[in-house]
Amino acid sequence: MSRIRSMHFAQAIAEKVSIDEKLKKAFEEVDREFFMPKGFSFYTHSLDALPIQAGQWISSPLTVAKMTKALEYNLSNDSVLEIGCGSGYQAAILSKLFRRVFTIERIETLFSEAKNRFKKLDLKNIHIRFGDGINGWKMYAPYDRILFSASCITPPLALLSQLKDGGILVAPIEKNKKQIITRYIKQGKRVISQEIEECFFVPIVEGVQKS
Repeated sequence: MSRIRSMHFAQAIAEKVSIDEKLKKAFEEVDREFFMPKGFSFYTHSLDALPIQAGQWISSPLTVAKMTKALEYNLSNDSVLEIGCGSGYQAAILSKLFRRVFTIERIETLFSEAKNRFKKLDLKNIHIRFGDGINGWKMYAPYDRILFSASCITPPLALLSQLKDGGILVAPIEKNKKQIITRYIKQGKRVISQEIEECFFVPIVEGVQKS
């Protein structure tokens, strides 16, 4: 993706979702085409979600922008855990905003492809793991932010336990036959929730899927 085209792409996103310059620059720097399935490169600059392997999707860049914005990232944030790596596009965007990105993928083929993409793009601050994201990644906890990329009725308790005090978890929550981007703020033993807007994600699935 040429520099000019990437700038136009980021601007198109910014016209639909109110994002700051830091996030806009991340969209300019991460070439979405690199994460697209074969035969779909023509749709690189589409603002739509597109199908990838194993019944999964590469999210719309608008959804990526909304979910990332909901994290309320700032200079003091060191680490973010993403559940549901998929193509790796969301993690690549996060890598431009956080010092360390930890991401988990339960489908082995997607895990392998995303790992190779990160290596080819030299995104050394992304750490990827094949496993069940419901359990989180305790080794590197607690995290400043957690992004859950699958719809659920309520965030898994294991993830909330791995969130720092004052940290934020963002997840698409199933409510009244809808999915709502919801922000959870951990304050000691309390967790405050804030509904943001409707969205659409594949539902949460337990366990792993090997090749």
